[in-house]
Amino acid sequence: MNKLNVLLVAIVMVFATGFANAQKLASVDVNSIFTSMPEMKALDTQLQTLQTAKQAELEKQGKSLQDLMAKYQKEAPTQTQAINEQRSQEVQKLQDNLQQLYAAAQKDIAEKRDAGLAPIEKKINDAITKVAKNAGYEYVFDAASPALLYKAGIDATPAVKKELGL
Repeated sequence: MNKLNVLLVAIVMVFATGFANAQKLASVDVNSIFTSMPEMKALDTQLQTLQTAKQAELEKQGKSLQDLMAKYQKEAPTQTQAINEQRSQEVQKLQDNLQQLYAAAQKDIAEKRDAGLAPIEKKINDAITKVAKNAGYEYVFDAASPALLYKAGIDATPAVKKELGL
């Protein structure tokens, strides 16, 4: 019976080794590819310019609001209760508008980033697919992914960069 168990274990190990060797695996450092692409560098520059412009506008609006608040606080003792309440409501409305402008600026930047990333991601995915098909890889994993448990296979990053002309 022991000989039969040993034989069965040996057969299973041979088949398991054969199946594991039959699969060609590779990993790709997608983040490295992203950061080395000229399109990504151009997108980063565009986003930085947009963010700087939005920030300057928000700072201008904020400074204007602070100046108005300082003026109203200085004049408050000499004004009637009704005027002070009206001014308080005006300041609150301006603060709300400033918060809405901030949220709109963040949304604009995020939309611009997402719109810019879509063609870059497609280009990378197409290059990975082409390299994988040409090299006969059955699976290609992102090297930076937390789901990657073991990395000893072929690194396809240089081939993908070459395909992209980087």
